[in-house]
Amino acid sequence: MKFLSHANTAHISLGILVVGLVATGARADASPVIKINEATAKADIKTEKVSDSLTVLIGSGGNITVYNSPQGKLMIDAGISVSKDKIVKVLKDIGPEPIKYLINTHYHWDHTDGNLWVGKTGAVIIGTQQTNTHLSKTTRVDDWDFTFKALPKDARPSIIVKGARKLSFGNETFAMKSFGNGHTDSDIWVYLEKSNVLVLGDMFWNNYYPFIDNEHGGSINNAIKWADRAIEASTDKTIIVPGHGDVGRKTDLIAWRDMLVAVRDKVAGLKKQGKSLKEIQETKPTGEYDAKYGGFVIDGNFFTKLVYDGI
Repeated sequence: MKFLSHANTAHISLGILVVGLVATGARADASPVIKINEATAKADIKTEKVSDSLTVLIGSGGNITVYNSPQGKLMIDAGISVSKDKIVKVLKDIGPEPIKYLINTHYHWDHTDGNLWVGKTGAVIIGTQQTNTHLSKTTRVDDWDFTFKALPKDARPSIIVKGARKLSFGNETFAMKSFGNGHTDSDIWVYLEKSNVLVLGDMFWNNYYPFIDNEHGGSINNAIKWADRAIEASTDKTIIVPGHGDVGRKTDLIAWRDMLVAVRDKVAGLKKQGKSLKEIQETKPTGEYDAKYGGFVIDGNFFTKLVYDGI
């Protein structure tokens, strides 16, 4: 089984345009959402072939996982709608079968904006009630300095996952599971039982600092809890698909979880001493990890802020 090395190039091309904006508090005309959308419109869609039936698409915001079978396609996340034409071409290259199902791992636009066109194909959309709720109304994310409009009904989940749910489709069983609040209040993961592939959405950013949506139910402690559960659910042979970054393995997830814990502990200790966010940022609590994890949208200072706000 071969993994292609396209993902870093695709993600870094987006990250160069927006890194640092969120760290300093973006201006209204420079929201990272706008910058990412602009970069995504220009980005190519790269692919990582995981198996004969499973392909990961990189370059349209969050990673998109596509399962192809004679019965049709199942997508996990839909990326950003500005990539529609490029994604459709890749899907046709994979095979002529139509999209039957789309699973949203959470509500964030870089994973659900593509619902706008996927829903119009007649595909059934699956997600949590919280994902449906956020997509049903205007949602403001202050950390991104952006307000998202509601999506139409056919672009929102019609099958709701509560706790756990399984879907048999093609020759695969898709086990969806939620452990409550994670990096948002809307997260689920998807485990492909026969393929031994775990799709984590933004509960894992391979080799990058993650965004944690403290405004909508996320926190650093919840993110660590989910990472621990994913580690427990994985074996050394499990293929792990992150929301951003290359397809990885359990060792990548463990290293990332350990980074989350180390930064959380440093920031929590300093906050307990009464130090302000600025004072804590000046101590560089992420310093030893910045070279590895700070090269995409979120740098060490902004990740420190996300951790601080969630403690």
